[in-house]
Amino acid sequence: MKLATYLDGRPRVGAVVDGGVVDLSGRFGSMLELIEGGGEALEEARAVAAGSGPAARLDEVRLLAPIPQPRRNVFCMGWNYLTHFEEGRGRREGQGEELPEYPTFFDKPTTTVIGPHDDIPFDPNFSEKIDYEAELAVVIGRSGRSIPAGEAMDHVFGYTAANDVTARDVQRRHGGQWLKGKGMDGSCPLGPWIVTADEIPDVQNLQVQCRVNGVQKQNSNTRFMVFPVARLIEELSLAMTLLPGDVLLTGTPEGVGYARTPPEFLRPGDEVTVYVEGVGEISNRVVEKNLTR
Repeated sequence: MKLATYLDGRPRVGAVVDGGVVDLSGRFGSMLELIEGGGEALEEARAVAAGSGPAARLDEVRLLAPIPQPRRNVFCMGWNYLTHFEEGRGRREGQGEELPEYPTFFDKPTTTVIGPHDDIPFDPNFSEKIDYEAELAVVIGRSGRSIPAGEAMDHVFGYTAANDVTARDVQRRHGGQWLKGKGMDGSCPLGPWIVTADEIPDVQNLQVQCRVNGVQKQNSNTRFMVFPVARLIEELSLAMTLLPGDVLLTGTPEGVGYARTPPEFLRPGDEVTVYVEGVGEISNRVVEKNLTR
């Protein structure tokens, strides 16, 4: 099942069916409310979607991020594809020259989240080294703490596509901490919807791609993750409770801009498209915007 948040007079939750969107907002006030309702709420959403006609065509509404305002910061994973780790060796200004034994987690503030077709802001006063990172994102459905890997997938509500937009120069200059370089407003496009976990039979066999202005830059598969999704959930939840609606970006494969020769960074007017097999694609234009005053 594909579940979206869309704007039609006001933000609404809907089920995407046959190129249209079935309005679920009469029952669910937000995507978080639906997720928190668990299996019973999901079955109710299925029944409404099956018994109702579309309220509008997809091309008639504006899709928002599936969870436009997450309850807390977006969790992220760095260096989860060996080829991406290796392509950056010697280019990270002394950071992370050996592959970590455990997952490298960081986070992005809730204000980074934008929709699947919203503009990515570019402020040259902040950074001119803006980079793309295509990623699969996991949406948590059931809360849990210290979740064993063997039970981790039972806590997954679904999946969406993400772009972990990064200011590379800012990322390097804060003592090895990535928050500032990853945390600028509008740097986390998500969407176009959440595909529920039952629709993805093998999350470790999905193609992940990125195109810039139609030119392919990244093309890999989730089977090449160093730490699979179940292990990420196990490690992230250790002594820390995960909540329904939490979002976890699972890392990006090789092909990012800073590791190319010469480096390729995003400029105003560029269009960045992220595709995740079985989930869908998001496409965002880079637009100059003042973020520093």
